Amino acid sequence: MAEIESASQEVAASPAARCVTARALLLGERIDTGGLERADLVSTSPLAFPAGQSGFVVLYRFGVAVLFGLSPLEEDEILAKVGARVAGAAARRDDETLVLEITPEGDDKTLANGRLAIKDASGERLLVVADALAKSVALARDERRVNAVFDTIEPFAAELASKGRPPFRRRAMLELIGQTLLVQHRVSGRVAVEDKPDVLWDRPDLERLYSRLEDEYELEARGQTLKAKVDVIGETARALTEIIDVDRSVRLEATVVVLILAEILLTLFQIFVQRAH
Repeated sequence: MAEIESASQEVAASPAARCVTARALLLGERIDTGGLERADLVSTSPLAFPAGQSGFVVLYRFGVAVLFGLSPLEEDEILAKVGARVAGAAARRDDETLVLEITPEGDDKTLANGRLAIKDASGERLLVVADALAKSVALARDERRVNAVFDTIEPFAAELASKGRPPFRRRAMLELIGQTLLVQHRVSGRVAVEDKPDVLWDRPDLERLYSRLEDEYELEARGQTLKAKVDVIGETARALTEIIDVDRSVRLEATVVVLILAEILLTLFQIFVQRAH
């Protein structure tokens, strides 16, 4: 469970700055947050701390950083420091941006202009927002990977259905199996979309805010769809393996039949030669 300070810092909540921009960035496969502990941590899991003049940073081990209220220079400084701890840096940096409006007298709610109204910019509230944004960005990465494999599988399945035999050679089939297994491994269990942020254990009053964000980004529906596709990919990998096994068995049986026929022909030839003498 995340360790939340009882008195979290306020971020950009002064009357002069009524809006805070939240930006979630996909940096890579994983972020090693070990050894980054500091005195002003707001949370240890995920790692969250104030940054810049009035900003806030949340780092997730599954490769996403969420930045609040940072200037471009401050963002670059944070990303440069975190970059050395990123494993499998992403060639394409997916991002999700959300503008937060601080309305102390109002309720936490999504606005018609696409912004999110929140009562304050406390660390706990920002952790809830960060959780939804990070999951949305991570899901976008996994959805893209799964869809790429589906694009490869579809013509194969269509050819198999129309001709009754696999269109690929053994090597190509093994490569496809490798792709399906790799995506299944990367996606399965990487981001627990159904898990709520730990901060809600200490702040159950923020449940409604998280539910609104979960609905806004369709996290549950996207997670279920992704899981269903990963299951199909797993079934496809098993089916391809079975096809290869059957093909190997047929070849082995054909080889055995040929050897038996060759032995019969050789025996008949020897009998014929002996009678001829």
